[in-house]
Amino acid sequence: MKKIFVVCSICFCAFTSMSPKINAFGSGDKKFTSLLPSIKNEAPVVAKWIDSMYDAIHLDSFGLKKDIFYYACKGYEYLLSKNKLEKPSILTICDYSQSSSSKRLYVIDLNDGQLLFNTYVSHGKNSGGEYATSFSNSMNSHKSSLGFMITGDTYKGGNGYSMRLDGMEPGINDNVRDRDIVMHGSKYVNAKRADEGTTMGRSFGCPAVSYAEHKKIIDAIKDGSCFFIYADYKLYASASKILNANFEWPIAMQQTLPVGNTIN
Repeated sequence: MKKIFVVCSICFCAFTSMSPKINAFGSGDKKFTSLLPSIKNEAPVVAKWIDSMYDAIHLDSFGLKKDIFYYACKGYEYLLSKNKLEKPSILTICDYSQSSSSKRLYVIDLNDGQLLFNTYVSHGKNSGGEYATSFSNSMNSHKSSLGFMITGDTYKGGNGYSMRLDGMEPGINDNVRDRDIVMHGSKYVNAKRADEGTTMGRSFGCPAVSYAEHKKIIDAIKDGSCFFIYADYKLYASASKILNANFEWPIAMQQTLPVGNTIN
């Protein structure tokens, strides 16, 4: 587990959005970001906060692109403005634009400016091999779903300690609970397999993590935090109302400079 400690405080504002709905995803382009708005188009105070938080946590050194962090923050603010988040300090990003052999799961404490976890995570076995390139909201597709979700309750199932997810984007991921798309531990997600270059896209669509970390991760994010699954995928880019929204009426965000870093 890797940790970075920073002292920050944040305040976001509400925003609105408009874009068409879609009901399912087929195969798509691995790289496609041109349909999405850019942080450069946002109000200076918003762009400054995103830049400051991103740089303070050193997310670039952990492989997370600033644009993806920006999209995640937009969804976080949207859910927060709708009073959907019972645990508003935590933001989880699952970056499927990265290889399955990369540490592409990020759990961030926004209140403390702290990267709690950066580790491996699986994608659906029908979403692709090394890279996830195909996504679905359909039952029995065995594909991952994209978009913004909220973490739910925990239970003990066939894969042990697990956590349910609730999709927040109609037609994109609102079937994840009915599809039993959950976070759980897995034997096929670990550093050894990553080092060997073995694909970890073997789940039925679940973002599974290593058994060595799954309990700690689930306990950190369960019960009402923002969970964002991203990929460079043109259908999602055009359909997501949240990603195509803009921050409005930004409020000045008080910040302090980093006071120290530790990496474990």
